[in-house]
Amino acid sequence: MITHIKGKLTEKNPTHVVIECHGVGYLLNISLHTFSQISDSENLKLFTHLQIKEDSHTLYGFSSLAEREIFRLLISVSGIGASIARTMLSSLTPKQVREGIASSDVALIQSIKGIGAKTAQRVIIDLKDKILKIYDIDEVSVSQGNTNKDEALSALEVLGFVKKQAERVVDKIMIAQPDANVETIIKQALKNL
Repeated sequence: MITHIKGKLTEKNPTHVVIECHGVGYLLNISLHTFSQISDSENLKLFTHLQIKEDSHTLYGFSSLAEREIFRLLISVSGIGASIARTMLSSLTPKQVREGIASSDVALIQSIKGIGAKTAQRVIIDLKDKILKIYDIDEVSVSQGNTNKDEALSALEVLGFVKKQAERVVDKIMIAQPDANVETIIKQALKNL
């Protein structure tokens, strides 16, 4: 309903700001990440998310569309409310949250106050595919300028293996043995494909 608010910054705290827009002061709950992005200039524009409950209407403010998108994804997970999602975005940057979910880093997600092991796993299970799809990131891959890796991949493709599958296996080999030669990479990959 309310997608952004632009106006005069009248109050700034680590947990909320008040923006005056045409004589009306809007209280927006913010994360520490957004707080750190806000300058003390008078004019401010924040992207918003309006949460309507039986007993309250609450506005959340975000310095970027990316942060708001991550917030909305987080609150779509059962067991993650707006306050926990805001805590996550206060403890980690939106990029760290995104990468933590994409790489299935349960320990990182669980390191946030109020999130246990089961909730962290649920966040990853529910959001990993969405994050990979929305941000078009492939699962963690090793540095791209590696000619041994490229040669091994093209050899595996010639042998009839699917590129994506071969790439995952080769990436794991490259992490374990960064200085492996082409022949070693191919032999190891053939054992694992």
